[in-house]
Amino acid sequence: MAAYRIVFANEKGGSGKSTTAVHTAVALAARGRRVAAIDLDTRQRTLGRYLENRAALMKRDGVDLPLPVHETFDPAAGHSIESRMDALAADADILVIDTPGRDDDHVRVAISTADTLVTPINDSFVDLDLIGQVDPDSYKIRRPSFYAELVWDARKARGKRDGATVDWVVLRNRLQHLEARNMRRVAAALAELSKRVGFRVIPGLSERVVYRELFPKGLTLLDLGAIGQDAGMAHVAARGELRELIAGLQLPDPESGRARAA
Repeated sequence: MAAYRIVFANEKGGSGKSTTAVHTAVALAARGRRVAAIDLDTRQRTLGRYLENRAALMKRDGVDLPLPVHETFDPAAGHSIESRMDALAADADILVIDTPGRDDDHVRVAISTADTLVTPINDSFVDLDLIGQVDPDSYKIRRPSFYAELVWDARKARGKRDGATVDWVVLRNRLQHLEARNMRRVAAALAELSKRVGFRVIPGLSERVVYRELFPKGLTLLDLGAIGQDAGMAHVAARGELRELIAGLQLPDPESGRARAA
């Protein structure tokens, strides 16, 4: 069976896209899935560097941690993005694809191959503007924005190629730092927009210092016990968010191959 492809994409930076992609890949690998990952951001290489740091820690300290097969795409190597994704997917159950915070041909190809497209956004109207323009007085959606149109085109390309659909998931990150009225307005606008352009909304990861602290060693929230570090209350809460995020993706059952739950 072909590897299930999860693409993390958002043209706006600072949404926690790469952090979410890494944690998703490692969490699925920890559950016994054969996970591969590819970083299409040849400049920042956050996902690639994160997993390289992880491999270096495992070698240096002799610890055994789940580690997805991974690479950072290099267009100068002369390989097409399709061929590199296919090569990584060949021996995997799941391929996680992290994209740069910009629009380019490689990102569009990746989205058009996605089974699940994850768009993390900070819970604000600034980020919401990426996918829908909001009336400043009523806070109602005026019309979908350019990114929604890009996804629409990618979905049409996927349907034309093999008849499959792209499950678009909008991930609401950093919920806790907004006052309640603004949260309600953003939630209402997202609910309205989701019906118009066809995406699901699930909760993501809160803003926590721990994510920035873990990066240099390539660790995730799931690894603290393996390295002998006790988890504080913030870590426990963050792990709960991660579990909820993975459940919200509604990935196929690895044993039965059933489609995503309704």
